[in-house]
Order: sequence, then structure tokens, then C-alpha cells
Amino acid sequence: MMRPLSSLDAKGIRGVCFDIDDTLTTHGRLGEAAYSSLWQLRRAGFRLIAATGRPLGWTDVIARQWPVDGAVGENGAGFVWMSNEGLREGYIDSAEERGQQAGILQRLKSRISSALPSIQTSDDSHARRCDIAFDIGEKHTVPAEQIAELVAMIESEGCSAPVSSVHCHAVPGDWDKARGIAALHEAIWGEPLMREEWAFIGDSGNDAAAFSAFPISVGVANVRPHLERLGVRQPKFVCEKERGEGFSELAAHLLKART
Repeated sequence: MMRPLSSLDAKGIRGVCFDIDDTLTTHGRLGEAAYSSLWQLRRAGFRLIAATGRPLGWTDVIARQWPVDGAVGENGAGFVWMSNEGLREGYIDSAEERGQQAGILQRLKSRISSALPSIQTSDDSHARRCDIAFDIGEKHTVPAEQIAELVAMIESEGCSAPVSSVHCHAVPGDWDKARGIAALHEAIWGEPLMREEWAFIGDSGNDAAAFSAFPISVGVANVRPHLERLGVRQPKFVCEKERGEGFSELAAHLLKART
């Protein structure tokens, strides 16, 4: 059962991993308060990693311009960070494996276009490198029964199908946010991720692996409609507020413990 954020002993936390859509942002917009909270955490010495289902093309910008140490994209498929040499990137799977996976995704995209013509790919698809995302709640609202049909079709091709508040993804490799975060941490700092020293905050089904992997996992209040899909992989703590306001709530809690 999720416990209120106020009961979290945050004294040992030194880093925050965070989802973006409907966790940091509010209905697609990055608000001033949430972005300010990132800067406050940064100035207080917290390490920060963004972990999103959004394209790796987006994470290039996030790593360059946001006050973060690095960013994980496409639900863990790859990651980027800034070094003294400039922008660096890494992937869970090799270039050869990614080439084979591209063929699987192309076949799957054709099948879904034929069988479920009303379902459209996300409008950020041009920036994706390793997966396909279908719009189920961003610009288009898809009924639950159609989402279930879409998930079944994706899984029939041997892919996993994490569902966020806005997208259903076709993931052809063995990656997730928890694995991507760990790989990025080792790439940046040259040491294994000590999960007990980090908090992860998210809002929906594609955060399930990270909710499960991190001992200190937090859901913004709008995680509640997704609890059935999350099953046993629910966050341990929950904010009182939703979306960006919930992120700011966690930031304030961590900053209070630090001071």
C-alpha cells in the first residue's frame, strides 16, 4: 500500500530520477514551479536524471539545457549526458541488434495500421530511434478496449508494450527505465547505481520497472488511475498533489530534509 510522502525519511537521498510527462509536466507543459524545483534541487547538490518515454532526440536537448546530469529516453533504450568532450550517448543494445529491431518495428507498424487504422503514431515519432509510440491520450483519446487490443498485437510480435498516460510503446528490446538509469549512472560516474540513495518519481505504467527497482519510489497523485495496470509494481509513497505540483512537493520534502 502506498504511504503518504510526508512519511518518507529523506535524509539519505542524494539523487532524484524523474519521469517527465504528467510527472514533471502538467498536461504537456513544463511549468515554472516544477522547473524551478529542478534548479533548487541542483543547487542543493542533488544528482538529477530524467527518465522518459519520449524520444532520444528530445533527451539530446534535455541533457544540454536542463539542470540534469543526464537523460534516459524511449523508456530506457538509450541515454545521453554532457561530458567535457560534449554530448555523449549510449544504448542498451548494440547497433546490430537495433538494426534487427527496426525491421520488427516496421512490420508491426504496418500490421497495426491495417488492423487498427484509427490508432495513430505519436507526433514525436520523427525523433525516435529505438521504439514506436502510439498516441492513446495526448492528441487522441483511445478507448480502453482498443488499448488492450493494441497491447496484445504489440506483444504478439515479441515486443513489450509499456503504457504511459499519453502513449503506448512498442519496445523490441530488453530494456526499461530502471535498466536505462543504471546504465547511464555507470557511464557518467563510473560506478554502480546505489538505488537506496536515490528517489524515483513517476505517474503511470511505463514507470512500473523503476517503481519496483527503487526502494524509494514516489507517485504523483495522478498515479492512482494507473494502479490496476501497475499491479504489485506500485510506488511506495504518493504525493498529495498531481503532476508538476506533485514533483515540486517531493522537491520541497527533499530540500527540507537536506537542510
